[in-house]
Amino acid sequence: MTSKRAGVKGTVAANNRREELTLKELVAAHEKWRGRTTLNLLASENVTSPAVQHYLATDLGRRYTLPLHQSVEGEIVDNGYGGTRYTDEVEALAARVTARLLHAQHAIVRPLSGHIAAMAVLSSLLPRGARYMAVFPPDGGYDGYAPGFLPAVLGHQVLPLPLHGPTHRADPDELAAYIRREKPNAVLLGQSFFLFPYPMAPIAEAVHEVGGLLFYDASHVLGLVMGGRFQDPLGEGADVVYGSTHKSFFGPQGGVIATNREDLFLQMDGAMTWRTVDNAHWNRIAALGQALLETERAGSAYADAVIENSQALARGLDEEGVPVLGKDEGYTASHQVFLDVPSLKQRYGIGPTTFARRLESQDLIIDLVGRMGTAEATRIGMGPKEMRRAAALVRRGGLESANVRGEVRTLRARFRNLRFT
Repeated sequence: MTSKRAGVKGTVAANNRREELTLKELVAAHEKWRGRTTLNLLASENVTSPAVQHYLATDLGRRYTLPLHQSVEGEIVDNGYGGTRYTDEVEALAARVTARLLHAQHAIVRPLSGHIAAMAVLSSLLPRGARYMAVFPPDGGYDGYAPGFLPAVLGHQVLPLPLHGPTHRADPDELAAYIRREKPNAVLLGQSFFLFPYPMAPIAEAVHEVGGLLFYDASHVLGLVMGGRFQDPLGEGADVVYGSTHKSFFGPQGGVIATNREDLFLQMDGAMTWRTVDNAHWNRIAALGQALLETERAGSAYADAVIENSQALARGLDEEGVPVLGKDEGYTASHQVFLDVPSLKQRYGIGPTTFARRLESQDLIIDLVGRMGTAEATRIGMGPKEMRRAAALVRRGGLESANVRGEVRTLRARFRNLRFT
């Protein structure tokens, strides 16, 4: 080997070692900051138990299974790989518990996210050219359902499902009349900004009267729904409920789908392999199973505590002079709290992004769009008293640009152990 080649190889190796050390330091810094230092009030995040974390780090993370149930050289094959005797059972267990918690006959736990779950439902149950209604982003809906995103990818036409007011409430009579007039193939309920449940009975009646399907995206409220709170989508008329598993539900990132209709289940389940899912990440499914079992044991107490904390946080913010929405409606019935962004700008001259950046500099984490959540704070054991304290810190750190980092860290340090596990 020439000295020049040896020098290049030595430089590459040195760079590799430095970057490996940098990666280790970055992950450790993140673990310390987000995991043990900050007060996380994001509505779209939660914290998983040590048991869930353990399953994520197991050998299952390296393995494949491939559900097929098709003929291979004259034999019916349920799985395209060998060595799946335990992974198949892990999946079956997680699906059983999902079905129990969502009051369903059938469940699917292979989607890698709530978005993938939505793709699986829409692509398998609605043909190209179908029309469905969904809540648009200006009314608090998920951006993925807006024109140009999932509808464009799947060849669907989407119509806006109108909601009212800054808290995005549904008028059931208006929606029912709209559905009967437009006769969509499906109506999709569910929001990214989600304070209150839907009046589902008249909506479901109208959808089914015109021969459509009713879908319920429970991504944000799945932990509350599985805890028996907020609402029971399938029991109130939805044909399919689905969602992500890492927001108010305290599992790993992923998605679930459930239904009571065998015909819909067979369509969705049969259309997943090589369409929306290939390898489904079996360590994730095992971790999901653990979180589901934790929910079955303690989900109702957790959901009650989340809602109580959300209402306490909203009330505390209001009393501190931080403008929030929904006071006349009890503020919230979910894990979410909304800032009154127009009032924030008018009274204090700042927008939600500036407000959020000020708080992040003080180790308080919220959305950049004026949304807060209490799921993670609840899971680490905080209650209404701590929510009142958090509201005061939000006011001082966000509105006054005060240095409250030490107080935030002192508060956070008191809560090291998870509850509802």
